[in-house]
Amino acid sequence: MSVTTIKGVLLTSLLMAVAAAGGYGIAHISMPSTLQAGPSAEAAMAAKGQVLYWYDPMVPQQKFDKPGKSPFMDMQLVPRYADEGGDSAAVSIDPSISQNLGMRLALVTRGAAASSLEVVGSLAFNSREVAVVQTRSGGFVERVYARAAEDVLEAGAPLADLLVPAWVSAQEDYLALRSAGDPGLLSAARQRMRLAGMPAALISQFERSGQVQTLWTVTSPISGVLQQLEVREGMTLAVGQTLATINGLRTVWLEVAVPEAEAAGLSQGQQVEARLPAFPGEVLSGRIAAILPQANLDSRTLRLRVELANPEGRLRPGLTAQVRLTRPAERDVVLVPSEAVIRSGRRALVMLAESEGRYRPVEVRLGAEAEGKTEVLEGLTEGQQVVASGQFLLDSEASLRGIAVQGLGQAAAEVKLETALHEAEGQIDGINEEGVMLSHGPFKTLGMPGMSMRFPLASPTLVEGFKVGDKVKVGVRADDNGLLIERIEHLAPLQKQQDGQQQVQP
Repeated sequence: MSVTTIKGVLLTSLLMAVAAAGGYGIAHISMPSTLQAGPSAEAAMAAKGQVLYWYDPMVPQQKFDKPGKSPFMDMQLVPRYADEGGDSAAVSIDPSISQNLGMRLALVTRGAAASSLEVVGSLAFNSREVAVVQTRSGGFVERVYARAAEDVLEAGAPLADLLVPAWVSAQEDYLALRSAGDPGLLSAARQRMRLAGMPAALISQFERSGQVQTLWTVTSPISGVLQQLEVREGMTLAVGQTLATINGLRTVWLEVAVPEAEAAGLSQGQQVEARLPAFPGEVLSGRIAAILPQANLDSRTLRLRVELANPEGRLRPGLTAQVRLTRPAERDVVLVPSEAVIRSGRRALVMLAESEGRYRPVEVRLGAEAEGKTEVLEGLTEGQQVVASGQFLLDSEASLRGIAVQGLGQAAAEVKLETALHEAEGQIDGINEEGVMLSHGPFKTLGMPGMSMRFPLASPTLVEGFKVGDKVKVGVRADDNGLLIERIEHLAPLQKQQDGQQQVQP
């Protein structure tokens, strides 16, 4: 055998040995990896539970035995696990997702309801302390003193000088009869002056002086604010004409607005504390004088009237006040944070937290509300937990899934939340007994992209007047049968025109 042949045999043997060693190495490396992958996959499947079937989220009533692509639209089927259907009346949220959503739980407690309430109010005139000055007989305005509306007057402050001809003639008759010395006639003359409207003080002054009083000075009967002054120099006055209106300041009213949801327990005579920004550090005390019979429809508040003494005249109408209302404490009531309550108008709900990340909508009957706490009369017990933050997301999920609300009393009183209506725009591609073939844009509230698919109709009459090619706006609702068209309407002419322009554009 030649040297060249020997070298060739050795080289071939060496390559075969290297290849065999390399193959063994690859097999040795790959085999453990394969053995480790099996248990981890099984563990992942076991963690999620047993797969019952696969389904299309848009057509949830149709079930499939194997994974794959949906025959209805271009998306993958989703597995349904055994542990997802344990309680159809609750929403299950993974704990990690709950943390990301910022959900916060609060404990249902029992104790004394808040005995005070902080509200706002404003000062107003006491409408019971009003003086109206009128003429008692016809006459003329000889002089008007320097007064104007909103002037603060003292009692007895002069307003105007009046000349009353009827009073002048009555005084002259009295003087003539007094010289005659007949007491009966003199008494009749004095009565005539009274019937003519002369004030008693003016008659006394006339009898003492014996001189005819031609002018009558009209004065303010009380101290307060001049609201109106209806006289001008040279005016002719009729009998009973109003000259001035004065509103007293001896007392003022504090008008308080209380939310109707927090008005329980308030009654006439309760103690009130008021703090005015105009007088920092001072606390004014008073009592509820009246709870007015009519509520304010715009602000949904009840109005209280508190009477405050104003001996120094510092309290002026229009000033604002921070008011603290004290109420008798109610013992042994169930309380929840007010932020945990979902008010739908028809009823009040809370999301009750249960074990293993489950949340159940529960109807509650509410009582008084104050200082961030609401009394629960029925529906919850002490020690339960409710969602205080993020409950609206859970309520929306429960509404979309048609989860029944746990009502008050018996289970027969349960009412299902109405599912949401989802809207999109599209074009009709076909109409038949099975429904409408629609090429639609995205349903944003569903997270569903635009595509072409067939939708069943809630009623065949919905498509009366529609034809293939019409551009429409549809409203669909998700139920056990998938997506059902409950509303369909033509797009506005402006939208049609814009759509046509977009189609023409290259």
